[in-house]
Amino acid sequence: MSTVQTSTAQTTVPRAVWDEFVSELPVGVLLQDGNGVVLAANPMASSLLGDARALDDSGAPLPSCAELAAQVLRTGSPLTIPMALPHAKVWAEYFPVEARGQVLVLLRPVQADVPHSAGLLDALTGLPGRALLLDRLDQALIRARTQGTLASLVLADVHRMAAVNAAHGFRRGDELLAVLAKRLRQGLRADYTVARYGGDSFAVVAEHPNGSGEAVAARVRELTGRAVRLGGERVRTGVRVCWVTSDGEAPLHSVIAHVEERLRR
Repeated sequence: MSTVQTSTAQTTVPRAVWDEFVSELPVGVLLQDGNGVVLAANPMASSLLGDARALDDSGAPLPSCAELAAQVLRTGSPLTIPMALPHAKVWAEYFPVEARGQVLVLLRPVQADVPHSAGLLDALTGLPGRALLLDRLDQALIRARTQGTLASLVLADVHRMAAVNAAHGFRRGDELLAVLAKRLRQGLRADYTVARYGGDSFAVVAEHPNGSGEAVAARVRELTGRAVRLGGERVRTGVRVCWVTSDGEAPLHSVIAHVEERLRR
């Protein structure tokens, strides 16, 4: 029987060499403590951040550095956020260093539109896809919890799409979904997130100081309930709309599970 020998290689890099290497990286590198205080940063991170508070790619203010650091350390999971900084759009990637109670942040600049650069927009409708929607909803729940506001998630499920595809063809079915997406995007407030949730469903995330998602749901029902002209014929599909409103205390998965359950009833 052959014997396999293994060894653990240990490499010691002088601090000066390491600092020079980090300073030349084409990404911003930050180390924060659990309160979001910057402990170290390379030159690119410093130049990207500037003095202004970062926004998400929709223009809404992001949670504070302390809130983001606390979230990452609390969940123990990485977090990626599309972020608009004073001089660039970046992907901000947060990694928990749990043993030290610290957070490593990588700021990766992109030259194109942030969602397109990561393939987060639905190719058919141009709306945010499910992954970007969940990130937007998570941030809305954080703001609701920390700022005393409310966040509503509205789901709209288009019925009888199989019948539309059978009668008019899949190309016309895609055209129907694209028309409904455009109506929602143009007919709702600019600060709402309108997304394609699934094959035949859309989602809307709305933030508001009080009330509920009932008015948003009614507007979604109105916009999607109108007939659509397909190949010279007016087609009207049934749309089931459900909503849930949260003060941010419920976790993301609970909010989604609740509104999906209501949609199935």
